[in-house]
Amino acid sequence: MQFESITLPNAVTQFILSGRLDPAGTQAIENSFAFASTAETANIIVDLSGVDFIASIGIRLLMTSARGQAKKGGKLVLASPQPLVRKVLETAGIDLLVPLYADIEAACADLAP
Repeated sequence: MQFESITLPNAVTQFILSGRLDPAGTQAIENSFAFASTAETANIIVDLSGVDFIASIGIRLLMTSARGQAKKGGKLVLASPQPLVRKVLETAGIDLLVPLYADIEAACADLAP
């Protein structure tokens, strides 16, 4: 699992995940992702286009980060999931708790000031 962060216009941060959010993949990025997503108040888009598998531990990582950001007054949203990942997130009801967008542009529009 790989994790990269870039800054977009309007002070939006995009986290780009690549690989599998299975136990090994989640463990590989858990500390750096958790710190980056909750250290300060921010608007964050998690780009899931490079994630081809997500397990419950990966969902927990995303949910914990989204809750942490919400407590600070920020927002974390999910974008561009592959079909299998989208189906897992929707089946688990994550899309009812954390906004899930088809693409980065739609997520940016939601986070725009």
